[in-house]
Amino acid sequence: MELSIIIPIYILIIFVTFFFMEFVAWFLHKYVMHGFGWYLHEDHHRYTEGRLEKNDIFGLFFAVLSFLLILTGTLGGFDIRFPIGIGVTMYGIGYFLVHDTFFHKRLRLKYRPKSRYLKRVLNAHRIHHQKSKPHGGVCFGFLYASKKYDVKG
Repeated sequence: MELSIIIPIYILIIFVTFFFMEFVAWFLHKYVMHGFGWYLHEDHHRYTEGRLEKNDIFGLFFAVLSFLLILTGTLGGFDIRFPIGIGVTMYGIGYFLVHDTFFHKRLRLKYRPKSRYLKRVLNAHRIHHQKSKPHGGVCFGFLYASKKYDVKG
């Protein structure tokens, strides 16, 4: 196939994968992290000493998955695994910036989100930490939150 056809298709696959990952993350957060995987996720809902949490295993899993998709996609002649791996990686970067950096402040940045969208996502995550327990809760998304979590002002 010609590059002029492949590149737009791969760009589409990257964006579809990125958006699909929000559903995957929501599903895993609700049914795995707040289900049978709670023993790995629970330290994320309470203060812990140190930089790492057991919960980081989930991020490590997706980092390895995206690496393997990119690697095998490259070795396979840049087949469909390559753009899927890039999409998963892009979602991971978004997750790290919004969730780990802006909300949990795992990196010390002076930037304070100003956009209505980011304020809504961060507010939803704040509510998730206030109201969610093992095997239940609210606001399981990471990069999407409904407008009911809008912050006034």
